Amino acid sequence: MCGIIGYVGMENAVPVILDGLKRLEYRGYDSAGIAVLNEQGFGVVKQKGRLSSLEKLIDQHPIDGVIGIGHTRWATHGEPSDINSHPHLGSQHRIAIVHNGIIENYQQIKERLQQKGISFVSQTDSEVIAQLAEYYYTGNIVETVIKTANALEGSFALGIMSLDEPEKLIAVKQDNPLIIGVAEHGNFIASDVPAILAHTNKVYYLNDKEIAVLTGSTVEFFNMDGEPLHKELEVVNWSLDSAEKGGYEHFMLKEIMEQPKILQDTIHSALSGDNAKIIESLDIAKYKKIVITACGSAYNAGMVARYVFEQLCRVSVEVELASEFRYKDPIIDRDTLVILVSQSGETADTIAAMREAKRRGAVTLSIINVVGSTIAKEADNTIYTMAGPEIAVATTKAFSAQLVLLYLLAIAFARKLGRISPEVEAKLVADIKSIPNKAAEILERVDSIQKYAASCVGYKSIFFIGRNIDYAIALEGSLKLKEISYIHSEAYAGGELKHGTISLIEDNTMVVAISCCERLYEKIYSNVEQVISRGAKVLMIGNCIKAAPGEKLEVIKIPAINELFSPSLSVIVLQLFAYYVAANKGLDIDKPRNLAKSVTVE
Repeated sequence: MCGIIGYVGMENAVPVILDGLKRLEYRGYDSAGIAVLNEQGFGVVKQKGRLSSLEKLIDQHPIDGVIGIGHTRWATHGEPSDINSHPHLGSQHRIAIVHNGIIENYQQIKERLQQKGISFVSQTDSEVIAQLAEYYYTGNIVETVIKTANALEGSFALGIMSLDEPEKLIAVKQDNPLIIGVAEHGNFIASDVPAILAHTNKVYYLNDKEIAVLTGSTVEFFNMDGEPLHKELEVVNWSLDSAEKGGYEHFMLKEIMEQPKILQDTIHSALSGDNAKIIESLDIAKYKKIVITACGSAYNAGMVARYVFEQLCRVSVEVELASEFRYKDPIIDRDTLVILVSQSGETADTIAAMREAKRRGAVTLSIINVVGSTIAKEADNTIYTMAGPEIAVATTKAFSAQLVLLYLLAIAFARKLGRISPEVEAKLVADIKSIPNKAAEILERVDSIQKYAASCVGYKSIFFIGRNIDYAIALEGSLKLKEISYIHSEAYAGGELKHGTISLIEDNTMVVAISCCERLYEKIYSNVEQVISRGAKVLMIGNCIKAAPGEKLEVIKIPAINELFSPSLSVIVLQLFAYYVAANKGLDIDKPRNLAKSVTVE
């Protein structure tokens, strides 16, 4: 959600921080601000709205300094406003902070400080951190941060500056991501790697309740007892180009187009790279049940995977929303394998689900895109998607990488359980290896999808239907459309139409039908005929479609492939359809309203 960037070094911090904030826009925000520290004290500029508004305000009210913090805020406590924007200062203007997360006991802290005569100016939970730190400060900023952090309940990633120790930039975290970057001209704190890639690819990953103290030339780490810590500097293998648009109008389109290469890299890693070692080390015979838990698109990947695991492995698989998992008293134990799927590895609900699963004795396996993330570090086993930085809020390439890892995991488990022969395994793996080229074939036919999407801009509702595994990927198609086009959309199993949903079909309703299960083609086509007879316009996507296009029916064919792996191809058409509908509406595709890339709060 919120984005944090901080810098201390030899350069003017303002342009460095503004550039970092721009690279964090994908996280979602409704206001932004910067604070720098110089001989005159804190210079603060913050404003509701986009970064372009903040830049104009800074031009009108210039600030400078070689140490500073910046923030993009996604409102939780208090409406989006100039006052509620970060950074926040203590009432004596001696401490400045930026915060990502939620402080659950902020009201109690606020009331206690108000009783001591301290005045608050915002509605946020974050301001209490600045006020409390200022109240506690007695001359040592590290001791102050320890005392403050110990008083906070909830989640936080903090960047802190003190007027009394102007050369130091402090960072501390609990259940929210924060990294430390090291460059020749200074040092950084940031919510995510893309914010600092223009300056350095050398980072430290901060763990929970660890404190980093940065100066322009040094970085030191301490635990919550104030004892020094040793941490290893790591090198990020992402290039700066991978976090740039590369000539595309939007990151989302660039990331859709990158999928053949991403799929190829992820498949290679799972078959003969680092991921292969982890997959082979898992003894599936130990487990009576598999539970996949995730949120959003990652949950939809789990829904697809359930069909693949159950058909190949003949093992019971449950797919649970991570936001519900820990509240439902899940039936899991040491005989359960819990698979956690998350692009960022910092999804708050998925982290909570992982910890609940481990508490109950289950073994955890995570599928993650970000090295050094919380889930990657805490799960018993982790395999990585090879997607690189994904900037658009609506996931595309990371989702596709998750799918192929889940397919290959299912095949490996099926082999270990003796459910498939070596010949069948070889055929399945060959099918998966063919996905990148077949994805590239679809991407060469973008024009037809773009043309059709242009005619769908005016719909108020669009329904997606499918049967079996086609229904699972219909969930993702529907989510992608509603995320970026703001058109109401629902996905249904085709057989459920007659159980209520068909009452919503009327003249000029739009239905997207997915048909990659040849054995169920007649069933889904019957659904298509039913909605057309009631006035609907239908787009059919699949590789087993026999019907010819007509006045009410458009057909987009995809390459033939085993139906278990067909979601990897149909989803590309669904992604492009959603993208071009939104593009024709002139919407902010990479940063949809009210959404954030990484949901780090409940």
